[in-house]
Amino acid sequence: MWTLFRTQAIKESMFDSFTFRTAYALSLVLAVLLTSCYTPLTTNPIPQHVPTSTPAAQVAPVPVSEIDKYLNTLVHIGSFSGSVLIARNGEVLLSKGYGFADREQKIINTPQTRFRIGSITKQFTAMAIVMLEAQAKLDVQDHICSYLPECPEAWETITIQHLLTHTSGIPNFTDFTDYRATNATPSPPEETTNRFKDKPLDFQPGEGWGYSNSGYILLGQIIERVSGQSYENFLQEHIFTPLQMTSTGYDHNQDDLAVGYKGIFGKAEFIDMSIPYAAGALYSTVEDLYRWDQALYTHQLLPQDYLDQIFTAQVTIPNSRGMAYGYGWTIGQENGRQIITHAGGIEGFISEIARYPQDKTVIIILSNQQNTSMGIIHSALAKKVFK
Repeated sequence: MWTLFRTQAIKESMFDSFTFRTAYALSLVLAVLLTSCYTPLTTNPIPQHVPTSTPAAQVAPVPVSEIDKYLNTLVHIGSFSGSVLIARNGEVLLSKGYGFADREQKIINTPQTRFRIGSITKQFTAMAIVMLEAQAKLDVQDHICSYLPECPEAWETITIQHLLTHTSGIPNFTDFTDYRATNATPSPPEETTNRFKDKPLDFQPGEGWGYSNSGYILLGQIIERVSGQSYENFLQEHIFTPLQMTSTGYDHNQDDLAVGYKGIFGKAEFIDMSIPYAAGALYSTVEDLYRWDQALYTHQLLPQDYLDQIFTAQVTIPNSRGMAYGYGWTIGQENGRQIITHAGGIEGFISEIARYPQDKTVIIILSNQQNTSMGIIHSALAKKVFK
């Protein structure tokens, strides 16, 4: 869960029957072929922050009405529900909701609808760590046992950077066989840590790569111990408030978010949001994530040399066609363009933010429908944007 990879974000429980698998596959084919169900485009203006950097290269105009038609087709066949924002060079080209935030109450999704963002949370956790480094309160090369009490002997050579880049070898607790059985039970970070603290490492620190929500649970605790603030309060004070991200925060199982659905068959299973913590407990909107995207072109949060740390490819991800991991972001090439991206998946929600910094373009997709094929939708939108 709260995963990096789009295909992993759709969990096995969503595919319990051959009938569902067949219908879903057909829906994806129809999403590409159908040309009906057009709804006129509407946008909601939000404050624009144009980055003070080199303008994007000249590219063809984005076919906004074609993109809107495609997304409405997905809604019509039950393959998407959520909000999408596409912007280029400081200009929002599309910002719109699709489908229902709450089917029972007939509340539609809008650009202001709040969604759980799963592992997109990790880029905010990474930013907080680097901000503390910029304040000389820690160094990413520090060993984590300097900050964590009762640190197991196996962790003594693990650094903060290992946690940031998923190279610590600490096993991913959301892959444990008993993980789902505990989803409804509150679990403070220390209790969650106890689930994996005494497990053997998957590999020696720095000698492999394995996506680990466990590592980001530990990063949240380091943020708290170094800053003297709760993880939630640190992000609020140092990131969300300065960037005017007024619809972003830590989810306390609140009821003012979109309802998360498995697909066309009902609501997703409950998960107590104390569990994902700094690995996946945030909510946001497409508009707020656009504010975040724009800020990353500036020095509002960090000087350039520290930003460069975040967006430097630190380790190649195995079997990923050359993609690498930085600090809370994946970095690589997509059809010859640089892409900095991350996906997120958590019960009832799947999301992605894809930044193309050389083109000053961003595609943000937040969905409250767990069977959304994010990889297919992202690829289709990118193809249209760079047509």
